[in-house]
Amino acid sequence: MSPRWIIFFIIIAVIELYAFQAVKTVTKVRWIQIAYIFISLSAVVFIFYQFSKFDRTVGQTPMFMLTIGVLLLVLLPKLLITFFMLVEDVLRILVGTKNYIADYDKQAPFLPERRQFVSRVALGIAAIPFLSLIYGMTVGKYNFKVIRQTLFFPDLPDDFDGFTITQISDVHSGSFDNPEKISYAIDLINQQNSDLLLFTGDIVNTHAKEMHPWLDTFNKIQKHEFGKFSILGNHDYGEYIDWSSEKEKDENFEAIKDLHRQIDFKLLLNENIKIKRGKDEIAIVGVENWGVKFKKVGDLKKASEGLNKDDFKILMSHDPSHWEMEVKNHPNHYHLTLSGHTHGFQFGIEIPGVFKWSPVEYVYKQWAGLYENVGRYIYVNRGFGFHAYPGRVGIMPEITVIELKKGQNIV
Repeated sequence: MSPRWIIFFIIIAVIELYAFQAVKTVTKVRWIQIAYIFISLSAVVFIFYQFSKFDRTVGQTPMFMLTIGVLLLVLLPKLLITFFMLVEDVLRILVGTKNYIADYDKQAPFLPERRQFVSRVALGIAAIPFLSLIYGMTVGKYNFKVIRQTLFFPDLPDDFDGFTITQISDVHSGSFDNPEKISYAIDLINQQNSDLLLFTGDIVNTHAKEMHPWLDTFNKIQKHEFGKFSILGNHDYGEYIDWSSEKEKDENFEAIKDLHRQIDFKLLLNENIKIKRGKDEIAIVGVENWGVKFKKVGDLKKASEGLNKDDFKILMSHDPSHWEMEVKNHPNHYHLTLSGHTHGFQFGIEIPGVFKWSPVEYVYKQWAGLYENVGRYIYVNRGFGFHAYPGRVGIMPEITVIELKKGQNIV
């Protein structure tokens, strides 16, 4: 066994020991303690067994996603309990040391007994992420939200004043398990009656076949007057599993690209297309994936051939780090960039207009919602589907509706 696994086992053992200490302090009922040990042990065995069966030639499966969910259900609440119990132990050691030095009651145990109050607080606080994760796996992952934004541009062509765009991103069709909920989301898309529909990548987790059960459902997306356009995301390149041959990988990639045609989307591969309304035009620019930590095949120069600085441009680029590194100060002036990729980590806290936090903000400067730099905007969609953890807590699946208005820049 490698040192890494030994360390992992030790950490799990410490966490389990402290969590049990909290339960043992709160209740002396034997059958409750035994039931707790049995459930915890069963969960740990299940997790290790499923991880040992993981096949890199297959990749993520529904069972693997369930395992991730169980792991988080077990680990996060118990980490909180461990924190409280460790703090209590530090205080117990300090008190015991003080009493020993002061020669106070040498017959008493060195460590004071654990206090029920601390264990109850630890268990109570741990219940919050535990219940939240269960909610995320049962309700949150399909709790679709329509989020609306109105953006003002002084140089927006006159005939596009009031133009509306619906954006979806990160479908991850291989994760779906509820046809009724997906049909409901498609109905929400149709209800927006937008002029244009844009999809910013990750149609599958890995394999083209993941989308096959959902083709009829996504074909119910109504035609939009000015079209439906899409790009690729990092998961669409089949990078995260071991293939038997490059030929198999290439065939899967071609099949993934063809999925867009099958659901009536025009896939933009480092190219642009102009759409005309009245006497005016705007350009839709679509790049392949470009990410600081992910595949870099997006070619902004190639995608913008034939365009100049004065053209009004909407750029679709899956990974928002592309905007941060190349787009936001680009001399060709990309007015609006639409991205996805982060999923908002599928975990966080959002109070609209007041507060927004997710662990993913420590990795991405732009991770959910609208951001601006000298009159250039990026909107990062929180994602339509889910990946790895089969749920969403606080950061809900999103359908974005953006209205373009002619006027001064307002955030």
